[in-house]
Amino acid sequence: MTNNEYGRHATSMRTHLCGDLRTGDIGTTVSVCGWVARRREHGEHLAFVDLRDHSGIIQCVIDNSVDVRSEYVIRITGVVRARPEGTTNLNVATGEVEVGECIVEVLRSADPPPFAVDERADGVDENVRLQHRYLDLRRQRMQRNLRVRASVNSAVREAMERQGFVEVETPMLVPSTPEGAREFLVPSRKSPGSFYALPQSPQLFKQLLMVGGTDRYYQIARCLRDEDLRADRQYEFMQLDMEMSFVTQDDVLAAVGEAVLSAAEAVLGERPPEIERITWHEAMNRFGVDKPDLRFGMELVDVTDVFSQTEFKAFAGAEAIKAIVVPNAASEYGRNQLDRLTDRAKSIGAKGLVWLKVIDGGFDSPVAKFISESEGTELRAATSASAGDLVLIVADNWMTTCEVLGTLRNDIGRPPVHQGPYRYVWVVEFPLFVGVDQATGRPKPGHHPFTRPHADDVDLIESDPLSVRSIAYDLVLNGWELGSGSIRIHEPELQRRVFAALGISQEEADRKFGFFLRPFDYGAPPHGGFAFGLDRLTAILAGEENIREVIAYPKTQSGADLMTNSPLEVDIAILSELGIRTLPKVD
Repeated sequence: MTNNEYGRHATSMRTHLCGDLRTGDIGTTVSVCGWVARRREHGEHLAFVDLRDHSGIIQCVIDNSVDVRSEYVIRITGVVRARPEGTTNLNVATGEVEVGECIVEVLRSADPPPFAVDERADGVDENVRLQHRYLDLRRQRMQRNLRVRASVNSAVREAMERQGFVEVETPMLVPSTPEGAREFLVPSRKSPGSFYALPQSPQLFKQLLMVGGTDRYYQIARCLRDEDLRADRQYEFMQLDMEMSFVTQDDVLAAVGEAVLSAAEAVLGERPPEIERITWHEAMNRFGVDKPDLRFGMELVDVTDVFSQTEFKAFAGAEAIKAIVVPNAASEYGRNQLDRLTDRAKSIGAKGLVWLKVIDGGFDSPVAKFISESEGTELRAATSASAGDLVLIVADNWMTTCEVLGTLRNDIGRPPVHQGPYRYVWVVEFPLFVGVDQATGRPKPGHHPFTRPHADDVDLIESDPLSVRSIAYDLVLNGWELGSGSIRIHEPELQRRVFAALGISQEEADRKFGFFLRPFDYGAPPHGGFAFGLDRLTAILAGEENIREVIAYPKTQSGADLMTNSPLEVDIAILSELGIRTLPKVD
C-alpha cells in the first residue's frame, strides 16, 4: 500500500494501519490502533510492544511503567523512526522501522487468551480454536484467508457483470423437493404441520428466471444441505450460481471460465491458462476418476490386448485389464505395504491386485511365473516401465478396473490439493443415466432429471439408456470438484421421454415438479447453467486443505457450532406454537 492510500483507513482514532508503515514514513507522527501481540522488557525504563491489526505488526517503544499485556486493545501515538543498526527484522514488512516517543492509551484490557494468537495456534486443538473463533480470526493466517475470500467474490462479481449477467436473489424459504440431498426443514407457524425447506441450490428458481426472460442471471448464493461434513463440505456453503438463455455448452463454459480465471488472477497475481477439456469417458480411462488431478502422472494404461491370450487365470476373460506405474518405487514398497495396497484395492471392489517390481530381465513378483516372456515384453512397452518401477494391475469389468486404479493412483501420488501448479479441467459428456435400480429395473439418473441428453444419443433413451451421454459438465481443480452444470431440457416431449425412462409417470411428474414444469408451457428458451463452490475455490487459492479455514464461522465435523453451543434444544412452548412434538432421545 502506498502512502497516498492511507486516507482510506484513517479515522479519528488512527492515521495508519500497523502493517503499512515503511521507511518512507520516518519522521511522521502517527496514531495506530490494535492488539498487543507481544511485550518485551528492554532495560529498566523501556519496553517493546508489537502492536497488531489485520494488516500486520509494528514494533513500538513504550515506557516500561505502562501496564499493557497480551491482547490488550490500545492506541499508540508516536513518531516513526528507523530501527537501530543491527536490529532490523526482514521477516516482517515493517521490520526496518519502529514507533518511538509513544503515548499509550488503553482502550480495553483483556483476559489472558486460551491460546497464543499467532501461528502457534495451528498446533492447538481445532475444537478450542472454533470455540474461541473470534480470537482465532485475529491471526494473520485467518485475516489473509478472509481477504482472499473477499477478493474471489469481488472478482467473480466483476467478471459476471462484464459479461452482462444480472444479480438476482432467490428465496431462502422454498418447498421441499423430492430429489437431491437431505434438506433442512423450517416449520410454518401459520400452517402447523407444514414445512418450508432451506434451499439446496437455486436450481428451479434460476431456470424459471430464464422462462421469465432474465436472459443472464447470477448470484453468490447461500445453499444448505444436511449431509455429513468433511474437509470440502459444510452444512452451509456459498456458490457462484448462474444461468443463461439461448446458449450452447461452449457459451456456458466460456462464461464460467472467465469468472474462475479472473478470481484466480485476483488472488495469485497472474491469470492461469485457458481451462483444458476432456470427456468423462477419457477421464475414467486415463485417471480412473471423474475428478482427475492433472498435476502428476501415473495415468492408467489399458493392457487388455497384452493379455488377450493369457493363461494367467486372474486375467483370463476379464473385460478390462489396466495398469499404473509407480516410478522408482520397487525398492520403497515392502511386502507389508504391498499387502496393504491389495487390501485397499479389495475394499474398493477389486477381486485382487497384481503387483510387479520391474527388474533387469523381468519382474520380481509372486505371479511373475504366470506371465509369459512375450507378455512381459509387451507390458513393459505398453506402460513404459523400467527397472526400479512398480507396476500395479487390476483385471475386472471396465468401471471397477478404472475406479480401483484411480483410487490407488490418488492414494499413492496425489500432492496436497493447494500445492501448485493449479490445473483446471472441464469434464464433459457425463452419462445421463448411471446403472440400474435393482428394485425397479429402471436406469438411475446421473444428474437431475432436467439435464439435456446429447443430441447424438437421443434415439437411445428407450433402447439403450446407459449409453446416453448428457450435456453436463463439471469443473475440477487439482482433483477437487468445484462445481457442475448442464444444458437443460426445455421441450415437454423430450422431458416426458426422460421421465418415462426413469419410471416417472405424467401424474407423478405433475405432483413432484408441476410448479416448475407448468411455466415451460408458456415458452421456455433453450438455456443452461452452472454453479461452483466459492468455499472450495477460495481454500485452494488460499493454500488450505480444509474449507473451514476460509469460512468465518464454520461447523465442526459433527455439525456443531462450538462458539454458540448450537444446535440447542428449543423451549417446549415454542415447539407447541409450531405444532411440533419431539420424540424421546434414543441412546
